[in-house]
Amino acid sequence: MTDDRPLRIARYGAGSFAELADVCAEADIGRPLLVTTRRGARSVEELPVVGVYDGVRPHVPIETVAEVAERVVALDADGLVGLGGGSAVDTCKAVAAELATQGREPVPRIVAVPTTYAGAEWTPYFGVRLAPGRKGGGRDPRATPIAAIYDPSLTLDLPLEPTVGTSMNALAHCAEAYYHPEATRRAARHADTGATAIDHALPLVVERPRGIYGRSRLLEGAHRAALALAESGVCLAHAMAQGIGARYGVPQGSANAVCLPVALRFNAEAVPEAVERLATALRTDDAPSRLAELASLGGFERLRDLGVPEEELDELAVAIAARPGTQANPRPATADEVAGLLRAVW
Repeated sequence: MTDDRPLRIARYGAGSFAELADVCAEADIGRPLLVTTRRGARSVEELPVVGVYDGVRPHVPIETVAEVAERVVALDADGLVGLGGGSAVDTCKAVAAELATQGREPVPRIVAVPTTYAGAEWTPYFGVRLAPGRKGGGRDPRATPIAAIYDPSLTLDLPLEPTVGTSMNALAHCAEAYYHPEATRRAARHADTGATAIDHALPLVVERPRGIYGRSRLLEGAHRAALALAESGVCLAHAMAQGIGARYGVPQGSANAVCLPVALRFNAEAVPEAVERLATALRTDDAPSRLAELASLGGFERLRDLGVPEEELDELAVAIAARPGTQANPRPATADEVAGLLRAVW
């Protein structure tokens, strides 16, 4: 297998996960290792893989990265199949980056099989939890997944909270693709399509969780959000969510659901045209209010409900202000300003 990575390979539609063997063959993966949670491992039948790692955990604890890397070496795996949400895919990315750093060749290729709407499948970025309260991450082009399978039938049993939370995470990717300093025009076009699809589909899925049409459209929107992220980056809303997740173990989607509307209002002063474009995609005159409405479908309204203590907001704000996403934000945000935003949604 050469290291000339092919163009993105994708499969779509209910039942498409059955094409995993064909996708791996097209990606020149002969010995894939499945990386997922225990729930994910139980949800699928026998697969064409050389082994299964079912210890994926939220926020990608660094010790799980080491465990998967050891499994790759022991099984001589040449590919990783990340089945699950953003944590499963980020685990695969972190493992690929770690093995690349160690000089292992070839670097395992990644097939992403998203079962949430987190949108991690087309970027070289990944987050890891280095220690309780301390989150880091990295970027390595060799860790970018080269294939993805979008099978909405794998999402039919996804509970309400992660359904809405990860959808809001995808919407944050769309929003920030309009104003991240490295965003391309194509990123904004993907964001247009992704935001419109999610805005349309999320209420349908909340009303009919097992409706294949709604789940398909929602997955389509998340796919577009992932493509938007691949050609842009993250800003203040994500930095706030990452800081909260690192400190309190809150799922990133849940934190984004609360933080995105207030971060968008903060940024509207600096990038009014970008916020107006998002409003058009969301079919509204007030993008932050519409985002808050969508977040409320999952019960996401206040940080206090996520277990964030009020007395730690100032300290939390200092950590958030130092994050790369805050530094990339189109409107500079000091620790005091971040603290004010946190209090506004506490």
